[in-house]
Amino acid sequence: MKKFLLTAVCLMAVVVVGAQSLDEIISKYTVANKLDKIGEHQTIRITASTSLMGQEMPMELMMKNPNKIKSVTSIGGQDIVQVFDGEKGYMVNPMTGSLSPVEMTAEQVNDVSRNNIFQNYMAAYLKEGKLTLQGEENVNGKPAFKIKVAISDSNSATMFIDKSSYLLVKTLANVNQGGMDVTVEAYPSDYKETNGILLPMKTTTSAAGMEIVTTFTKVEVDVPIEDSVFKIK
Repeated sequence: MKKFLLTAVCLMAVVVVGAQSLDEIISKYTVANKLDKIGEHQTIRITASTSLMGQEMPMELMMKNPNKIKSVTSIGGQDIVQVFDGEKGYMVNPMTGSLSPVEMTAEQVNDVSRNNIFQNYMAAYLKEGKLTLQGEENVNGKPAFKIKVAISDSNSATMFIDKSSYLLVKTLANVNQGGMDVTVEAYPSDYKETNGILLPMKTTTSAAGMEIVTTFTKVEVDVPIEDSVFKIK
C-alpha cells in the first residue's frame, strides 16, 4: 500500500512539473516569435498575394511602431483600403459603390489591429485576463496548446500554439456573415525570419467551403514609412 501511494505521489509530481501555466506559455511564445525585441524596430512593409477561387489579389501591408497599420488589397483593379492611424480606423471599399472613407467600428479596429506585428496581442490578452488554457490538441500531427481568447463579450477565438516551437499553428473563430455563423480556420506556416522579424510566409484559411491562401512574397524591415501614409485624405 505504501509503495502504491509513493508511486501515485511521484506520478502526480511529474504531471505538476510537466504542466505549464498560461504565463509560461505566453512568455515562451513571445520569445519564440521574436516579440520580446520587436520594440527595436520601427516599420514593417509586406508585399503579399491572396488566392481565392483561382483569382490572385495583390496586397500590401504597412505597419509602424507602436500601433499604426494600413492594408491595401487590389480586387479587379480596385483597391480596398483599411487603415488605423493610432487613434481612429477607416475603410475605403469601392466594391460598395463609394470611394468615401467609412469610420470603422471598435470591433473592426480590433480585428485590423490584431494584424499589427508590433502589438503582442496574446501578451495583452493575458494581462487583461482574456485567455483560458483548454488543454492540448494535435495540429498537423503535433501537440499544441489550445487557448481560448475572449476578444469581446460577443467575440471569441481559439489559438493553437505548437508545444515544441511555441509558434502559432492554427486559429479557429466563429464569425457572423450576412446573419449566418461561419467557422473560420486559419493555418499559419512557413515561418521565416527577416532582420529580426519572424513571420508566417503562408497562411491557409478555410471558411464556408472556400479556401484562401495568403503568401508573403517580400518583407522589408525598418524602411522609411511616413505617418501621412496612415491618413485618409
